[in-house]
Amino acid sequence: MSTEPFACYLVEKDEDGTVRAGMTRRPLAALPEGEVLIRVQWSSLNFKDGLAATGQPGVAKKYPHVPGIDAAGTVAESSHADFQAGQPVIVTGYDLGAGQWGGWAEYIRVPAEWVIPLPDGLTLESAMHYGTAGFTAAMSVQAIVDHGIEPAGGKIVVTGATGGVGCIAVMLLAQLGYQVIAVTGKESMHAQLKEFGATDVVGRDEILDDSSRPLLSTRWAGAVDCVGGDMLTSILRATDLRGCVTCCGLVAGPKLNMTVFPFILRGAVLVGIDSGWYPRDLRLKLWEKLGGAWRLDKLADFTETVPLADIEPSVQKILRGEVAGRTLVSVG
Repeated sequence: MSTEPFACYLVEKDEDGTVRAGMTRRPLAALPEGEVLIRVQWSSLNFKDGLAATGQPGVAKKYPHVPGIDAAGTVAESSHADFQAGQPVIVTGYDLGAGQWGGWAEYIRVPAEWVIPLPDGLTLESAMHYGTAGFTAAMSVQAIVDHGIEPAGGKIVVTGATGGVGCIAVMLLAQLGYQVIAVTGKESMHAQLKEFGATDVVGRDEILDDSSRPLLSTRWAGAVDCVGGDMLTSILRATDLRGCVTCCGLVAGPKLNMTVFPFILRGAVLVGIDSGWYPRDLRLKLWEKLGGAWRLDKLADFTETVPLADIEPSVQKILRGEVAGRTLVSVG
């Protein structure tokens, strides 16, 4: 293993709030402690990474910081019996790229608990086509399946459908035979969402209801909501008997302005999706599915690849809401 300083995308913030970010080199000794040192080959770009890369509050706990909540590569060193040098592995979630330096670097060092052996059916590259976004989508779909909602049970609505989580949720649900209604504010993306597998594509105004009615006419057997706020309350008020709505985002706001009636009169459930600290045994099983029965072979068609050294324009695009599908980051 090389002892030379490794390349990384480093974000620094001065006491006056001035942010500087770009490629640099740091010694391996700068990495946090952990049982497994990984030589990173691939990462990805998520909205959370965009926030961290521009020094916005709420993601990185301290600076200097290396973004990248996803990483795929090979084990360089391991003091844990479950992992050996040269083994292909992935890391998504936990504190990677947030409280701890992330995958936008040639090396990461993490606790063994965070490391997942590369699932059968996936390459390091294709695993990052999913990344945290795909895993979050899979968790959402799994919650709907576990709730007993079958494809014949009614429509499933997906909000924020052009984002990383939303587009993969659309693909997974469609592949499993569900009737998927994709919601987006981007008219230009309707045709692509149909390619993702959406049965129908609608604008936000067709879902939002700003009336004071505690319940609306039922429309949905389930939902994957990626935006929160009034969109989520509108969906919950229109969810059918014993429906299941998952929630994983808050770009439309963190507050729910509604009554408890959808829950106590219709038996609807709201399932919060936190991919960061999903139990390891369930995490392994779900990654197994993504490499097997739930594998999306066409996901690569909707994935853009960007070298880490050229990541800055893509960071600005994702913060402006201009990214559709997934962005893969080539690290090494």
